[in-house]
Amino acid sequence: MSGGEPVGDGERPPLAPPVPDPDALHGFLRELARFMLRFSGEGAEGVDRVLRGVAGAYGGRAETVVVADGAVLSVTAGGRTLTSTVTAFPDVARLDRAVALKECVERLRAERPALPEAVAGLRRIEELPSPVPRRARLLGIVLFAVGFAPAVQPTWYEIGTTALLAVPVAGLTVLSERHPRLARVLPLLAATLVSLVTLGLLRPDAGHGGPVMLMLPALFLFVPGDLLSAAAAELVGGFLTTGAVRLVYALVLLLQLYVGVLLGVAVTGTPTTALFDTAADPDLSRWVIVGSWAVFTVGLILAFGVPWRVAGWLTGLVYLALGVQAAGTALVGEVAGTFVAAAALAAAADLLSRRAGRPPRLVLFLGGFFTLTAGSLGLRALTSLAGGHVLHGFHDLMDFVTVVTTIAVGLIAGAALVPARVDREFPRGARPVPRGERGDPEG
Repeated sequence: MSGGEPVGDGERPPLAPPVPDPDALHGFLRELARFMLRFSGEGAEGVDRVLRGVAGAYGGRAETVVVADGAVLSVTAGGRTLTSTVTAFPDVARLDRAVALKECVERLRAERPALPEAVAGLRRIEELPSPVPRRARLLGIVLFAVGFAPAVQPTWYEIGTTALLAVPVAGLTVLSERHPRLARVLPLLAATLVSLVTLGLLRPDAGHGGPVMLMLPALFLFVPGDLLSAAAAELVGGFLTTGAVRLVYALVLLLQLYVGVLLGVAVTGTPTTALFDTAADPDLSRWVIVGSWAVFTVGLILAFGVPWRVAGWLTGLVYLALGVQAAGTALVGEVAGTFVAAAALAAAADLLSRRAGRPPRLVLFLGGFFTLTAGSLGLRALTSLAGGHVLHGFHDLMDFVTVVTTIAVGLIAGAALVPARVDREFPRGARPVPRGERGDPEG
């Protein structure tokens, strides 16, 4: 052997993982699967990878079939195989739990705590108090919308109307946290309210842009561009069931927004022909537009409860996605520029999240992904079609399909640029034996 360390006669071979109690390991992995489905924001591949790795670290083996809101888990240990189902509705409204969950998985990898202690650690994550007070979350939702407004129309009027429209949307969103039934129809209620205020009170003229263009930033929190692109990526990547479920759910959210806008049109007596997404002439400087994304990022941190210690990483990847997309668009066109930006964002978030102590991929990825999101195009296409602007609506619809597919394929390409993570995270070599589970008296 060359290049390695010499092996002495007295050196002991590495200890193998102990044989765990099958019931205890199965119960723990069930809890971990439920927490990952609910809080991690990982797709089917990420959940399966972590569960397999943790099971191997504790001397067992896990196999999963993962869908968007559930999983079939099969755990083999001690000569027994136990199988069960796990269900959990995804909830990424508080990203502090995603950060805590990644830290918990890293601790499992480094220390291998006893299984009861590991389960208790997961329960503590669920009971974490919100890191953002209610008023700060209200402010964050408003800043999130205001920071995005120049991306829709770079005008001061767009920023001003967005600040006005985002306040009641923020109030509804915070109120829905205490009323789960309200949360189920929150996109519909928010879109109806924004449509009523825009069409009934503001009544913008043609020089300020189309009504839907003014509504979009305030509703951007509910626009499912991330779900649509993630669904397309999972379908292209071979996770058909998960991708199909996410796609249907994203379309339901989009249709809630669409119906809400139409309800506002009906109540105010506005003719549907007014739903034409004309854009106003820009009057913002380039530096205001660039700075607006910093406002957007601060809003994202407050709205989603992102710990401030990861704000630098989040901001860096927002501007990375913007910079790569702008450069790519200038060099090779909008579609290719979006593809390159999605690939760069996916690769950077994947690589940066691997080191211990770094934020999870979802937190690193989400801000930059919002800059590329295509869900607003879908809403514009539907409202243009409803207004009788068939050619314009189908043009938006084709742009929507093109951008969603481009982002999805870019995500897959970016993930393919970096090596697989299983062996790095949970190597098959020597592992320390978990405390409280050592079976070797000399270990």
